[in-house]
Amino acid sequence: MGAIPTQREFSRAGDAPAHAFRAMPSPYAEVTLNGGPLAPGAARDLVRGTLADWAGLGLTGAGRPVERLAEDAILVVSELVTNAVVHAGTDITLLCRLDEEPDGCAVVVEVSDRHPSRPPRDSGPHDGGSEASYEIPEFGRGLRLVAALADAWGVTYRRGSKTVWARLVPAEPYDDAEGAGTDAFGLLEALAPDPQPAGPDGRDWLNRGALSFLAEASDLLAGQLDEDLVAALTSQLLVPRLADWCAVWLEDELSGGAGGEWSGGPGPRLARVWHGSEHRVEELRRALEKDPLRPPESLGSGPTPFPWPAAALGPHGTALAYRLIAGGRPLGTLVIGRTAPDGFPDEVTGLVEDLGRRVALAIGAARQYARQATISAVLQRGLLPGAVAEIPGVRSALVYEPREQGGPSGDFYDLFPAGDGRWCFAIGDVQGKGPEAAVVIGLARPWLRLLAREGYGVADVLDRLNQLLLDDATEAADAAARAFVGPGPADGPQTRFLSLLYGELAPFEGGVRCTLASAGHPLPLLLRPDGSVATVARPQTLLGVVEEITYGCDCVELRSGDTLLCVTDGVTERRSGSRQFDDGDGLAAALAGCTGLDADLIAERIRRLVHDFGERPPQDDLALLVLQAE
Repeated sequence: MGAIPTQREFSRAGDAPAHAFRAMPSPYAEVTLNGGPLAPGAARDLVRGTLADWAGLGLTGAGRPVERLAEDAILVVSELVTNAVVHAGTDITLLCRLDEEPDGCAVVVEVSDRHPSRPPRDSGPHDGGSEASYEIPEFGRGLRLVAALADAWGVTYRRGSKTVWARLVPAEPYDDAEGAGTDAFGLLEALAPDPQPAGPDGRDWLNRGALSFLAEASDLLAGQLDEDLVAALTSQLLVPRLADWCAVWLEDELSGGAGGEWSGGPGPRLARVWHGSEHRVEELRRALEKDPLRPPESLGSGPTPFPWPAAALGPHGTALAYRLIAGGRPLGTLVIGRTAPDGFPDEVTGLVEDLGRRVALAIGAARQYARQATISAVLQRGLLPGAVAEIPGVRSALVYEPREQGGPSGDFYDLFPAGDGRWCFAIGDVQGKGPEAAVVIGLARPWLRLLAREGYGVADVLDRLNQLLLDDATEAADAAARAFVGPGPADGPQTRFLSLLYGELAPFEGGVRCTLASAGHPLPLLLRPDGSVATVARPQTLLGVVEEITYGCDCVELRSGDTLLCVTDGVTERRSGSRQFDDGDGLAAALAGCTGLDADLIAERIRRLVHDFGERPPQDDLALLVLQAE
C-alpha cells in the first residue's frame, strides 16, 4: 500500500509538496492504495484526517452540517473503495477534493481502478447498432448508498482506467425524532429503491432495501477461500452501516459439537474486531479478550443479549450475539454493538440474522476448501521425492511449478541412485490433473525405482511400466462395470496416459554415459560448450496407450561442460496468443543463449523466459531438469 501523507501535507495548496497537489485552486489529497482488504480502512483514514485538517484551518466552515458532510464522505469513500477492491482487483487511486461554492463547500471524491473494461455494475443489453451505454443498472448496495448520500455522482472511463466519483454538499442533519439520521434504520431507508411508496407499502419498500443489501453481501462473500477474510469482510459490511462495532469469534473443529454442546477444545478464537472509530479497535479487542466467549448452547441463529464491554466503550450500549451455524454445526459467533440508548430496531436485528446465515455458509465453504488444500498438499508431497540425489561429476538443477499451488499436479520428476554406480532420472506428465493424475504418479514413480534397482535397463523399464498402466486401467474399468447398476452401460475410467522421459546415468573417467528414452514426451536437448544444441532421443509412443509395443533407447556421452535439458510440455507449449514457446525451435534457441552458464543459472533463465513469453501466468504445470557434466 502506498504511503499516506500526513494531514498537514494536504492542508493548503501553498503549504503542500509538489506531489500532493495539482495546479488548481482547491486543496485536495490523493494516494494510491493496494487493492486488498486493507484499502477501505486506509481510505477512510485518509479522508477522515484530511477533512479534519481542512476543518481546523477553517476551509470547510463549521457546524453540524459540515460534520454530517464528513460522515457522508467517509461512508461514500468506504463504499466506492470496497466496490473497487471486490470487482476490479487492481491498485486504486483515491482523490479527495474540496470545492468552494457561494453558499458553502462541496467535497468531491474520486476512486479510480485499472480495470476500465469492468463497470461497477454490469450494463444491460443494448440495441443493435447503438453505442454502448454507460448507464448503471439500479441494483446492489454500494452505489445505491452513494446515490442516496451524494448531490451528484457518475462514472468516467479513460483509456486504462475507470473512475467513480461523487460530489457531496452539506445537508441539515436528519430529525432524530423521526428515527432516521445516520443510524441503522435510516441506512435501511437509503438501501431501499426510489421512490418511497406511501401507506401500507412502506414496509415492503424497506424489505426490498434489506434484500438488496443481502444480495450484495452474498456477492461479496461468495468464493472467499479464507475464513479470516470472511470475518474481515463481514465487519466491513456491518460497520458503520448497521452497527457501531462488531466482533467475530471462530470455533475450530474440536470446539463446537454437531449438537451445539461445548466439546472442551481450546475455545473460540477472536478472529476480527472492528469499530467505526478505528482508534478504538485495539482497546475493544483487549476488553473482549479479557473475558473469553462462552458460546450459547442453543443452535438458534437469532440474537441473544451480549455483555456490553463497558471498560472500552463506556457504560451504556447494546450488544447482540448471533450464532454462526452451517449444516447443523456451529462455526462461530458474531457480535454487534451500538451505543444508542434505544438499541437496535427489529428490522436491523432480522437483517443481521439473515446476514449471519450467509456468513456461516461462507466460513463453512472456506474451511472445506482449506481441508481439501491440506489433503492435496500432503498428497503432493507424498508423490514427489523428498530430496534429489547428488551424482558424482554431475550438477543438477530443477524447476517445478504446479499450476495449482498445493494441489496434485500432473507433472512429476525423480532423480535417484539405482545401485552398481548408476543413477536414474525421470520427468513425466500425466493426462489430466487432480486425484486421477495422482493415482498414475503413485503407480509410476515407485515402479520406476523398483525396476531400476532390480537391474532392468531403460527400455525394459518402459516396457514394463507401459504394461502396468494398461493392466491397472483394465482392472479399474472391470471393477466399475461390476459395481454399475442401471439401465445403460458403465462408463469406466479413461485409459491412463503418461508421457515420460526416463534415463540412466553412469559416470566414467572424463564424463557421464547417459542412456535415455522418450515415451510421448518433449525430446531432451543437449547444449555443447560451443553453443550448439541438438536433440538426443527419438520420439516414441505414450505409455498406457498401446499394449503390443517395444520401447528402444538412445545413448549419449556428456563431457565436461555438456548440458542436458529435460522439460515437460508446460514449457514447450507455453502460449502467447496463437504462438507457443517452442515454435521455430524456440526452446533450442533459448538454451543456446545459456552457453557458459552453470546448471542453476540455466534452469532459472529458462524458467524466466517461459514466464515472460506471455502476459498471463502459465496455464499448465511447469517442470524442467538440467543435468550438467562437471
